[in-house]
Amino acid sequence: MLFFSSHCKSRKMQRIRGLVLRTGFLISSRSYSQNSPNALATLRRKTGYTISNCKKALDLHQNNLVAAEKWLNDQAQALGWSKAEKLEGRKTQQGLIGVLVRDNCGVMLEVNCETDFVARNKKFQEFLGASSATCWKYIRENVKNATDVSQKNLSSDDLKALLAADGKILSDHLALLIGTVGENAALRRGIGFKSEDSGVFLTGYAHPSQTEEDGFSFGKFGAVVAFRRSDTPRDPQLERKICQHIVGMNPKRIGDKAVDEANEDADSEDVLIHQEFIADATKTVGEILEESHLEVVNFTRFECGEGSE
Repeated sequence: MLFFSSHCKSRKMQRIRGLVLRTGFLISSRSYSQNSPNALATLRRKTGYTISNCKKALDLHQNNLVAAEKWLNDQAQALGWSKAEKLEGRKTQQGLIGVLVRDNCGVMLEVNCETDFVARNKKFQEFLGASSATCWKYIRENVKNATDVSQKNLSSDDLKALLAADGKILSDHLALLIGTVGENAALRRGIGFKSEDSGVFLTGYAHPSQTEEDGFSFGKFGAVVAFRRSDTPRDPQLERKICQHIVGMNPKRIGDKAVDEANEDADSEDVLIHQEFIADATKTVGEILEESHLEVVNFTRFECGEGSE
C-alpha cells in the first residue's frame, strides 16, 4: 500500500515536472482545477477572444477575471494599433450604418471593414452601437440653439477624437476592434441632427434593420428625417414609411412645389415630393405630406460604401 502511494506521488511529480519543462511556469493545481473551467468559460463568453488567449490571461492573473479581461483588452488594443499601421491603405468598403434617434436628437454613423463577414461580427456591431451613442452624446451636448433643426457633419478624424463613456477616445476603441477582428476597420463619417422646436421632430430608419432598441438600429442603408407638424398628432407609422421611401428611392433634395413647377422640373425623379410614394404608387410623396399636414424639413441618407471607390 505504501509502495502504491509513493508510486502515485512519483508519477504525479513527473507530470508536474513535465508541465514545468513544457510551459516554463507552474500553475497552481488547486486554483486551476477548481476555478479555471468556470473562469475560462465566463471570460471567453464575455470577451469573445480565443480560448488560448483567455487561458493565457487567466494563467497570468491567477484566474482573476477582472484583471484577465483588462489584460486581454490592453493586448488587443496594442495589437490593434500595430495591425492598423500594417493594414493602413487596405480598402474598407464593407460595414454598417448605425442610426440612433432619441429625445429629438439623432445621429447616423458609417463604420467600415474589409469583409461582410466581419460586419456580421458581434464585436463589430457592438462597436458601432457604442460609437453611435458617443456621437449622439456629443451632438446632444454641443449643438446649441437648435430652434428649427441643426445639422453637423462629422469627419473620420472628428469621430476618432470623440470621448467614449470610459474616457478613451474612439480611435483607441477602433484599435481594440482591429486587434479583435483581425482586419482593417474605419470610422468613416457621421452626421448629427438636433431640434429644440416643439413642432419639429426627428425619425430614423436603417435597412435591413438588424435590431431596433432604444432608438438604435443598423443595416446597410440608413436615413434620418426631420419633420414639421403643428396642428395634428404625430403618426410614427407614416414617418417610418417616409424614411423607408427615402432609403429605397434615394431622392437628392426635398423640392418645393411652386418653385419646381415654375422651373418645369416637377417630374424630376430625384426630387422627394414628386416621387411616387413607395407605399402607395397612386400618390406622390408631396400629396401624402399635404394630406397628413406634414412637412419634411431636412433629411440625410447613407449607403454603406457609397463614394468610397
